Amino acid sequence: MTSTSNAKLSLGALTAMVVGSMVGAGIFNLPGRFGTATGPFGAIIAWAIAGTGMYMLARVFQALAEKKPDIDNGVFAYAKAGFGDYMGFLSAFGYWLGSCLGNVFYWVLIGSTLGNFFPEVFGDGSTATAIIVSLIGIWLFHFMILRGVEQAAFINSIVTIAKIVPIIVAILAFVFFFNYTQFSENFFGGVGMPEKTLVAQVRDTMLITVFVFLGIEGASVYSRFAKKRSDVGTATILGFVGVTGLMVAITLLPYASMPRATIAGVNNPSLAGVLEVVVGHWGAVLIKIGVLISVLGAYLAWSLICAEVLSAAAKSRDMPKLFAAMNGNRVPANALWLTNIIVSLFVISTYWSADAFNFMLDMTSVTALLPYLLVAGYGVLVARRGEGYETTPNERTRDLIFSWIAVIYTIVMFLAAGLEKVLLLAVLFIPGTAILYVWARREQNARLFTPTELIIFGVTLVAGLAGIIGLLTGAITV
Repeated sequence: MTSTSNAKLSLGALTAMVVGSMVGAGIFNLPGRFGTATGPFGAIIAWAIAGTGMYMLARVFQALAEKKPDIDNGVFAYAKAGFGDYMGFLSAFGYWLGSCLGNVFYWVLIGSTLGNFFPEVFGDGSTATAIIVSLIGIWLFHFMILRGVEQAAFINSIVTIAKIVPIIVAILAFVFFFNYTQFSENFFGGVGMPEKTLVAQVRDTMLITVFVFLGIEGASVYSRFAKKRSDVGTATILGFVGVTGLMVAITLLPYASMPRATIAGVNNPSLAGVLEVVVGHWGAVLIKIGVLISVLGAYLAWSLICAEVLSAAAKSRDMPKLFAAMNGNRVPANALWLTNIIVSLFVISTYWSADAFNFMLDMTSVTALLPYLLVAGYGVLVARRGEGYETTPNERTRDLIFSWIAVIYTIVMFLAAGLEKVLLLAVLFIPGTAILYVWARREQNARLFTPTELIIFGVTLVAGLAGIIGLLTGAITV
């Protein structure tokens, strides 16, 4: 985030990093995704589960920032400290890969948003024209970031403010036109919607809630740049509380403006569609402009995070040392090149996807779950051992409970994602292990796996082969 080693990030800057990372594309698609899945009652339960689980995860990040101040770039570094080299690699690779997939999702959303203005050209965001425009955008951002992260960080701060304004306008409009009768009719599912059990309704919202919370670790990723170590945890909690309030409002208030079937039927970005029903065409235009600003800003933030994670993993020898190299502007250039090559390949692959929009959203969510699970698991280990609690023993039991709840939450999210998504994740881990992990270990003349790690790799390999067979036979579709 800085061009000099002496410059440090304030609490406000760290909080903006969390908000900027979290408020991206997902929040603009909450009404339609929830409207398709459930009514207000199911939505309230879903947010209670997601909010509690992610709050506990945020508290784990906060506790680890305080109890383990020597561990920087927390997301994958915590996994390595707690569970060894291979799990540290899988966490780093999974987090980096999920960030890449998230960036692909951003470009698909940009294409689908432009498709609202030029439907024959951009379509749903996966047409040939949309892909070409996305590739141009990816590499324009690439060369801008290569000129210096400080310039990119300044743009991110401006964009973070700009993209909040349309969301606030939408919330105020929904409050002004709140119709209690309509809200009541939608409350338990609404008229003309398919009958589903409450459990099924809530389950169908789980991956979108994971997606919109991605970025909660934004401050932790840049912990080594913080002016005060305690600011990392504080920024995480402040960002979480503020953004959660926005997301819950954006989800629930549209139910008081129109039938649930109408919400479910609007095009992406769905917030534009529902606001258009409430206030007219200008509302849709405002949101679409907000989407483009927000997504470009979030893409910038996640491009920085992608490069930082890959570079930091290389510095800690979890990735090949090639990716630790900095250019003259102190940007991890090789890490950025690999990131954008992978993003470009995935963008091209959306041409053959049946539903690129939701597929990329769901896969981004699933890839984040393993790093989150390992962070929560490390929180359990630290609290059980009492490491760092010498002066605050009264906090140990509390943090242990928080960590266990975060572990249970992430496991439940894996179950909600479904076997297909988990197998596809394993498919992606196989080449990552075969190329990057083996490369890094050979550079160090270190043995590949401990006996326990070999078992973990074996399970990953079997799951990945099952995923490949599923893709080849058509049992798994993308």
